Formats: sequence, C-alpha cells, structure tokens
Amino acid sequence: MSKYIKVSALSMKNTVNHSGNLNGNLQSETDRMIDSWRGQLNTVLPNKPDVIVLPEVCDEYRNYPLARKFEYYDVRGDQVRDFFMDQAEKNSCYIAYSAVKKMHDGTYRNATQLIGRNGKLAGVYFKNHPTIDETKDKKILPGKDADIIECDFGKVACGICFDLNFDPLWEKYKKQNPDIILFSSAYHGGIMQNYRAYQCRSYFVGSIMDIQNSVISPVGETLATSTNYFGYITHEINLDYKVIHLDYNWGKIRSAVAKYGSKVKMHDPGFLGAVLMTSETDEFTMDEIIDEFKIELLDDYFDRCLDYHKTHVEK
Repeated sequence: MSKYIKVSALSMKNTVNHSGNLNGNLQSETDRMIDSWRGQLNTVLPNKPDVIVLPEVCDEYRNYPLARKFEYYDVRGDQVRDFFMDQAEKNSCYIAYSAVKKMHDGTYRNATQLIGRNGKLAGVYFKNHPTIDETKDKKILPGKDADIIECDFGKVACGICFDLNFDPLWEKYKKQNPDIILFSSAYHGGIMQNYRAYQCRSYFVGSIMDIQNSVISPVGETLATSTNYFGYITHEINLDYKVIHLDYNWGKIRSAVAKYGSKVKMHDPGFLGAVLMTSETDEFTMDEIIDEFKIELLDDYFDRCLDYHKTHVEK
C-alpha cells in the first residue's frame, strides 16, 4: 500500500537573520526570531508537508557572546517552541524544532522537540554527542537515550550535528527500524548522511543551518537538495518500502514486477547490490509482496550469511 508523505527541510539561508541586536531588548529579539521563522515556514507550507525539519539551534542569534546567549535562553523560554506548536496544529504537520533547552535542574541540552499535528509534543531527543566545546563552554550535557518516536506515518529517529559521526547511536537506531531520520545540524556531514540512511535502511531528511538540505533514500541515494538560491526543499517519499539484496532474489523481483507492473516499483541505485522496492498501490503492501514471492530482505540475508560463516570457520 503506497504510503506517500511530503517532507520539508528549512535552513536559515536568506530569510532568517543570524545577527541579533547586542544591546536590544531580549523579548523584542525573541519576537523578531519568531517573525523570521514565520516567513520561512511560509515558503513550504503551501506544499502541505507532513513533516518540517528545522536546523540545529534554529532560534539562536549566532553573534551573541556566550553570556548573552544564556540571558536570551531565559527570556525566550518556550516561546519559539510554542509558536511552532501553534503552526503545527494549524497546518496539521509535524515540526522538528531544534534548540538549546534549559532543564529543570538548571543544566542545558541540545534538543530536537518533535511537535505533532495536534500541536503537542510527540517526543524529544537530546543530542547524545555534543562537541567538547559545547559541554565545556556552553554547559550542554550529552543525552543518553536514542528512542524511536512513533508518528502517525511511521517511526522517526532524530540526530543532531556531531551525532552523525558516532556508530553507537546509529547502531541503537538500526535495531529499532526507523522509517525516517530527521537530522538537524550546523554542519553537513557529507557522505555520512548517505551512509547513515543506508545503515538504518531509512529515509534521511537533513536540515542544515545555512548550507544544503537533503532528502536521501534508504539505499543511500540523494533524492533532493536545496540550492544556493533557495534554502528549503519539499519532497515526496513512499514509506511502504523494503531494502532487498539481489542475491537469491533476482527471479523473485522480476516475477513481482511482471505480475503487478507499475503497482510495484524496483529502484536500483547501482553498484550496491541492494535495491529499493515500493508498493505504488492501495491494493497491497510491500509486506504482502515479500510474503507472496518469498523475497529475502537485506538484513535477513546478511544475518543468514553470518550464521553460515560461523558454521564454516576454518578449523
């Protein structure tokens, strides 16, 4: 059963002012930040996205010295988050809001708060791997959990910036089979974006502070990017998908496509040995196609190979 959703990624490029007034009233500065993001949201809302991803620390003025940033956090509080909650409810979409969050004990976290279509929090992720300077200078403590967030369209994993480099986080996520990774960042990460998408067999939506946003497929293929002219993208993805290795599956894939034609789509990114299959109809799901044609999934095949190797190790 095709399960298309629209995903949008916004950066601070062009429309959000990075520079704050160093001597201005901090409530006025908070109001100005909200107004800036109101304009930025209006670039993608006409496309009616299901999910909007915002960049890391999206509501921070980057020219503020450290002491003023903490003063700003205290005045800002949850005002910007509440604005995004209102927008999520009015537009029936999820918004991944990334910002520094002050905790009840006075410590800070670099957080992605995922807001649901109802304007309520669907889940919160705390950056597991802040940089040393973030913790030393900005007092941002590492998070320790990496839990999937259940949404009405599927399962979501979140990552923030430096997180992209650390295998333990992504190994935790892989075991939970996310449908989409929502990545908020100040740095791009290059090939690591594509690698994490493939590692988790998941779509990847990256919102980068002022560089290039991206949507990547579960076989690590870049599907869409923002440009030097426009700091936002919206792209449609199909979440009724499976990642399949070609070994032992060539004939089964051909049989499925021969029987169902365009209702089943097979996409080969090339050179990987793995393909992406999607159901393009409401008549059946990819799970049903897998069962009907006895197609072996990529991870099941790799597990079978490892088990086989264990029984044939050189004595």
